[in-house]
Amino acid sequence: MKRLALVLAAIAAPAAAETIAITGGTVATAVGEQVIENGTVIIRDGRIAAVGAGLAVPAGATVVDASGKVVTPGLIAGMSTLGIVEVEGVRQTSDSAARGSPFSAAIDVTPAINPASPPIAIDRLGGITRAVVGPELANGVFAGQGAVISLANVGAGGNALMRGRAFQFAELGEDGARAAGGSRPAAWLDLKNGLAEAQRFARNPAAFDSGRDKDSLVKRLDAEALVSVVEGRMPLVVHVDRASDIVAVLGLRTDFPKLRLVLIGAREGWLVADKIAAAKVPVITLSLFDLPDRFETIASTRSNVGRLTAAGVTVCFGLFGGDSGTQGRNLPYFAGNAVAQAAVPGGAGLTRGQALAAITRNPAQIFGLADLGTLEVGKRGDVVIWDGDPLELTSAPSAVFIDGIAQPMQSRQTLLRDRYRDLTRGDLPLQYKR
Repeated sequence: MKRLALVLAAIAAPAAAETIAITGGTVATAVGEQVIENGTVIIRDGRIAAVGAGLAVPAGATVVDASGKVVTPGLIAGMSTLGIVEVEGVRQTSDSAARGSPFSAAIDVTPAINPASPPIAIDRLGGITRAVVGPELANGVFAGQGAVISLANVGAGGNALMRGRAFQFAELGEDGARAAGGSRPAAWLDLKNGLAEAQRFARNPAAFDSGRDKDSLVKRLDAEALVSVVEGRMPLVVHVDRASDIVAVLGLRTDFPKLRLVLIGAREGWLVADKIAAAKVPVITLSLFDLPDRFETIASTRSNVGRLTAAGVTVCFGLFGGDSGTQGRNLPYFAGNAVAQAAVPGGAGLTRGQALAAITRNPAQIFGLADLGTLEVGKRGDVVIWDGDPLELTSAPSAVFIDGIAQPMQSRQTLLRDRYRDLTRGDLPLQYKR
């Protein structure tokens, strides 16, 4: 038993970083359209030390032959529920929404993040190395504070958190209207009142010392959580789809000039792409939104991403609004569909470099992760080696490195597959007839 415990501890503990030379692959750096044929990526002490063609391999380095394969930065899920949702539809395993809570903006997903949640390993096998984790609709238009996590194998007792309280999430449009009392005017009033109360809290915190002062509709903790938003230290991610709602969100800076806005959804964003670009507000969305499944999404089109990008908007892909928030491994295929859209008559799509950036460089840029998202000297050693084109359904990672550490290429799914793939009659449970 003691030997077994030591073995299990060794599996759970992260390996030490070493010098690694990934050689011979097609290196897509996510810097513009740059692709290096027969390239080499050298990782030292968890950071990228060199990228290029014809590089000498450092003495003592572990050499990984990527000949015939594609090398990319680790993918970043621009929004997800990884670590806070384990089984979709099973309430006991979901900590993404707190609809019965008296708090809203103060809710912080950080304490609920579970590094041993099975979807983390599954997404890591799909090339996802970091993920933005966001809450869902709570009590009012503010859903709470999200985080950024690493998908590195840290064991059940490890720490996946990279950055807590990374952003505030707000829900507007139809869902926000319903939560705020039944109309968009109520939702807007709820949003603006919350931001105004944060300003008032910052000026006089003692006025909230009883939890809720007699003149406030916002609890002390909620107002306190929104101070960093109105002061521009924390991004405000606003879920909104209708073009007119998008314009209204952009107008929030008239009253709150320091807001760092990020739009999520923006399914009619292409109609006001010039305004979004002029405001320098990034967008988190998906490439396959094309059905008018709500009154606020009548102008949905698969060309939305391409048209936003052409207008100069920074766009990244994330999972939200009905798309399983734990399935980040599907993001490369959304990126591939965005490339294919360019070939549709009348369609607007992305170049391959732009599509790769939407799942690497752009989410890193949006959330201030300056040392992630590209294969450049000094960046973290998050690198994925693919057995084919990463934007194709038939391709999969053959190796994943996070901070220069090779990750285990197994998950609960692969373990179950291997356990039951080659059963003999003797392996069947006792209740089965032999």
